[in-house]
Amino acid sequence: MDSFEGKIAVVTGGGSGMGRELVRQLAADGCHVATCDVSGPDADDTRVLALDGAPAGTRVTTAVADVSDRAAVASFRDAVAREHATDHVDLLFNNAGIGGGGSFVSDGEDEWDKTFAVCWGGVYHCTREFLPLLLESSAGHVVNTSSVNGFWASLGPGFPHTAYSAAKFAVKGFSEALITDFRVNAPHLRVSVVMPGHIATNVVLNSFREHGRDPKTMTAEVADQIRRDLVRRGLPAEGASDEDIRTLLQVQGESFRDLAPTSAAEAATTILDGVRADRWRILVGDDAEQLDRAVRDAPAEAYEPDFFQRIRGAGVFSALTLPVEGP
Repeated sequence: MDSFEGKIAVVTGGGSGMGRELVRQLAADGCHVATCDVSGPDADDTRVLALDGAPAGTRVTTAVADVSDRAAVASFRDAVAREHATDHVDLLFNNAGIGGGGSFVSDGEDEWDKTFAVCWGGVYHCTREFLPLLLESSAGHVVNTSSVNGFWASLGPGFPHTAYSAAKFAVKGFSEALITDFRVNAPHLRVSVVMPGHIATNVVLNSFREHGRDPKTMTAEVADQIRRDLVRRGLPAEGASDEDIRTLLQVQGESFRDLAPTSAAEAATTILDGVRADRWRILVGDDAEQLDRAVRDAPAEAYEPDFFQRIRGAGVFSALTLPVEGP
């Protein structure tokens, strides 16, 4: 698929970040796009931006859908078929994701399960529901967003990262397994797994919002829970006020976005170039490339403190502020 012109693409999580940039760049190539997001206004903004740079006649449609809810995904699929008057789609970008549920031991089940349900369940539900339409394409492509946390389940020593990492490992394994499955049972379909490093998006702030920790609206009870968690991790937060906690989370989310070495637009370009080249494995960012090599070179050391210090010393994730909670 060396051109997206005239194709029909589905992009989840299209309201911001890499999803928004995928929609914009696909539409600029003359690809018709259907996108969903949990935020209707954000998805609508993406549509306006995408159409502004698209050739005349390009269709971009939006829907509100939580990809962890299979019924919602099925409704989204029906809307795509209806609004694009189509019996097929050519490209499915399973991009939606959130962080959270860092500790399997100490974090609540609801947060852990929600993170896993969005990051893995969303990929599963969307691939299941859109598969019949993909099979009707003359040449279809599934593009699943994993993460560097799909081959390295860590944010560094002292910061558990279990739900997100487990989900992203599942996405990577599922995608790799589909290579053979498609070759045997649907040879006109392809699959790619995307593993981004630190990308400039609002995923940390969006994740806070999804888990009830939006710094602008969080309750005193939530602030107290975060304060106790920081103290439990050995951080000097006993005297921090609720406003201090809110400021800490806001700064963390903004720093993740503003200090990232790779922009969302650059990430989307790398992904689409990889799809055009039919690459099944797409690493995004120099940090992803370096971390991939480091883990492969010393897998037995990957979770030791010295390993993290080595990669930070080499510039990998040097701009990353270790989180209270997030991807």
